[in-house]
Amino acid sequence: MADDHTPNALTSPEDIIGVVNAAYSAKAKEGVAASCKSLWIYEELSSVPEGAHMGLSCGNPVATASIKEGETVVDLGSGGGIDIFLAAEKVGPTGQAIGLDMSNDMIDLARKNAAKKGLKPPQVAFVNALLTEPLPIESDSVDCVLSNCVVNLLPYDGKANLLKEVHRILKPGGRIVLDDILAKKHLPDNIKNDLASYVGCIGGAIQVEEYKALLKEAGLTNTLFVDTKNDLSVYYQGSRDAASCCAPAASSCCTPAPPAFIAFSQSGTDIYNLIASYQIYALKDGTPTAEPSKVLSRWWDAYPATQSSPPSITAEELITLKRDPASASDFAIIDVRKGDHAGGHVRGSHNWFAQSFYDDLPAFYEKFKDTPKVIFYCQSSNGRGPRSAAWYQDYLNSIGDDQKSAAFVLKGGIKNWLANFKEEKDLIDFD
Repeated sequence: MADDHTPNALTSPEDIIGVVNAAYSAKAKEGVAASCKSLWIYEELSSVPEGAHMGLSCGNPVATASIKEGETVVDLGSGGGIDIFLAAEKVGPTGQAIGLDMSNDMIDLARKNAAKKGLKPPQVAFVNALLTEPLPIESDSVDCVLSNCVVNLLPYDGKANLLKEVHRILKPGGRIVLDDILAKKHLPDNIKNDLASYVGCIGGAIQVEEYKALLKEAGLTNTLFVDTKNDLSVYYQGSRDAASCCAPAASSCCTPAPPAFIAFSQSGTDIYNLIASYQIYALKDGTPTAEPSKVLSRWWDAYPATQSSPPSITAEELITLKRDPASASDFAIIDVRKGDHAGGHVRGSHNWFAQSFYDDLPAFYEKFKDTPKVIFYCQSSNGRGPRSAAWYQDYLNSIGDDQKSAAFVLKGGIKNWLANFKEEKDLIDFD
């Protein structure tokens, strides 16, 4: 069955994903003049950062998802972040709203938009993730999964895999609200086989019964499909009356209609007899149990990947620095552990938690920008310490080449330090 849904015999699912990724990465870089706002009321749009609404959606899942304060929400294909920002207002500071997108450029844009509103992890996070692969989310950890015109962009097998992953990450009793483009009947080959139609959310549309079968196979129940009757001319230039969406001066606000879409419309057949915008609801059976200890499998995925590889400094080299009075202003020691600092730490070290370090970089830089050697450590200096050191070095590099400060990593971390120098009172401290 999956082969019937592959856009053409020469295109693999991986190629489809690559084309979609490239297309939406380009939109993230170019921006979209989003004057198509009929899906949201003014109060909703006025509360989100400029640039979050990109005119790439086909619905408003947040409006009907009954999101409550303290809940955890995941948005599949979060784009510029509009649905995550709307959800974040509802979950409040005790909840979490996490956007997943396969385009690094979209993730970068969404993080910049979040910064405009002062929103940051763990309440609001944007994570790069391939939606056809296992999601970077813990099992049974999410109250509500949203998506807005994204599932149709995946190859057929990718749709099936994603919905199984959605079932895995939902808490028992959790729910989905997906807005998507579905086919009312079998799509002609010139639509299905056209990559531009696929990127435009048309070619990958499947029929309602097929969608229901995928949800059932994934283990989701109580499914409901609602034809929203949304006017799809809002999303495609060249179809029906595009002026209803975009003023002439803002004609780039809509997704251009794929050539096959236009050709089919010009043939005298109404494309709207073939596709429609649906809102899809389903549940994961069961009763919620204990709250999960975490939602993101790896907390650092909520932040940019590091680019630098700071050098190591040995314990013996650090001891030389510490015991030389003339070197007192030449170095600073940073313990990035949270919760285990009291079990023993390098005497004189400053405690800056790794989990919030990236957001604290501007303040950290102001404090240590004139310190030649800033030495980071964690338990064994294999994870949090090197990562924080690399973020600091990346920050320094982004400012310029004439920095006085540089990042280092204490080799072996506190584990090695305590093992070798526990009796040295001038080297060890306990809270």
